[in-house]
Amino acid sequence: MVTKHPLPGSERKVEQGSRVVGQCDPAERIEVFVMLRRQRQAQFDALMSKIEAGDPGVKPLSREAFAQEFGAAPDDVAKVKAFAQAHSLTVVREDVAARSVLLSGTIEQFQSAFGVKLEHYEHHTAGQFRGRTGTISVPDDLHGVVEAVLGLDNRPQARPHFRIRPPFQPAKGHQASFTPPQLAALYQFPQGDGKGECVGIIELGGGYNASDLKSYFSSLGVASPTVKPVGVDQGSNQPSGDPNGPDGEVTLDIEIVGSIAPGANIAVYFTQNSDAGFIDAVSRAVHDTTNKPSVISISWGGPESSWTSQSLNAFNSVLQTAAALGVTVCVASGDSGSSDGSGSGNQVDFPASSPYVLACGGTNLTASGTSISHEVVWNDGAQGGATGGGVSKAFPVPVWQTGLSASSTHGGATALSGRGVPDVAGDASPVTGYSVLIDGEQTVVGGTSAVAPLWAALIALINASKGQPVGFINPKLYKAQGVCRDITQGNNGSFAATAGWDACTGLGSPNGQKVAAAL
Repeated sequence: MVTKHPLPGSERKVEQGSRVVGQCDPAERIEVFVMLRRQRQAQFDALMSKIEAGDPGVKPLSREAFAQEFGAAPDDVAKVKAFAQAHSLTVVREDVAARSVLLSGTIEQFQSAFGVKLEHYEHHTAGQFRGRTGTISVPDDLHGVVEAVLGLDNRPQARPHFRIRPPFQPAKGHQASFTPPQLAALYQFPQGDGKGECVGIIELGGGYNASDLKSYFSSLGVASPTVKPVGVDQGSNQPSGDPNGPDGEVTLDIEIVGSIAPGANIAVYFTQNSDAGFIDAVSRAVHDTTNKPSVISISWGGPESSWTSQSLNAFNSVLQTAAALGVTVCVASGDSGSSDGSGSGNQVDFPASSPYVLACGGTNLTASGTSISHEVVWNDGAQGGATGGGVSKAFPVPVWQTGLSASSTHGGATALSGRGVPDVAGDASPVTGYSVLIDGEQTVVGGTSAVAPLWAALIALINASKGQPVGFINPKLYKAQGVCRDITQGNNGSFAATAGWDACTGLGSPNGQKVAAAL
């Protein structure tokens, strides 16, 4: 008799607003990916505490050395393969470095293997998806070996954080949009073109048209960067022709990075919008030995409360790996203010709330000539969007945020009880947004989605000029004084801007040259 153990953190409840609309076809084939524990976890934790403390003696590990030291144990991989064979599941790929095994099989086989029941659900905003309730079970020999089983459920996990400016808002007497190179100049980015670096961009749907990119870069007088789509699982570059859909996100990200750092290669990782797809795409980018991105930009996310703890922990451990490999990960903090659109109190967006990423919030910026005349927290009201920011309920206060507090809009400040979000900021209001070309249409876009690739481009320029990656920069940024433009006006709902770090714009928007010097 095989004892089954519930997988910790895999509990799913019926999501509010969703209902079962039918049974899954037992013969339908799906792919599920299994994440395994790390070998030598204690040594890895010791290494991470040095990295988190900003220890200058720690050098990033190469991807190859990392795989050998801290990948999955060959024995553990063998156990998963034996389990797959016992349940007639096919092993599609195994990746020791990423500690993952991708399995393929029928719904019936997976239901029996993991003790779950999969059904079709419908949700008023997410549409139809395959879901489950309760926990996932694993047998004795995988108990403690498997950390997460992802992909049984394929509900949309994240949303893109961009906003297209409504056409009826005329410019109020000042320049109301900027090209990315204009913003790079206003923010005093260092010279250079990022040559020799690769920037990874994560996309959960949509696509880009090469013709858009070509005409956009030539209109700016910028050399066209090399852009390479990388399909993850069943993802691929599939532009829908709708600039308001995910195409807007994909094109925005590429045009911002490419016009500021045209010498850098851009690898765009396309996957499905589910927790499995999202985590796998980031993992593939982090461990990619072909393109070797030194910086990754993520403009997708969802409220912390919308993630199961197994997904949250699995994703966070991938981001931890990025820090150990010296890969900087820039993540948008969300566009729905302090509630993150959750409808239930204050929420921060994940993966922006991971302590291993640079969380990027938003400002509203006015310039006169070549200098910034006014910069405040991005908050265009309930319909217009506002920067995400607040205090994590999932992650404790990181070492580098010790002693900080979040200022409330109603006055007073509270010491951080968890990871504070964001770390930094940049122009994000669609009213003062980015001029881009999407699906053949010239348009102005904002959102914290634009800030993640803005910072990613800055890091690529710095990495190229240093000849080595700056890696996990949070400890250094928080130690360095005055490298960001402090934003002291405005709020995002519950939190207010204040001198120093705040839960709207973090340390502030970049002074690129000072950031480069501090790193």
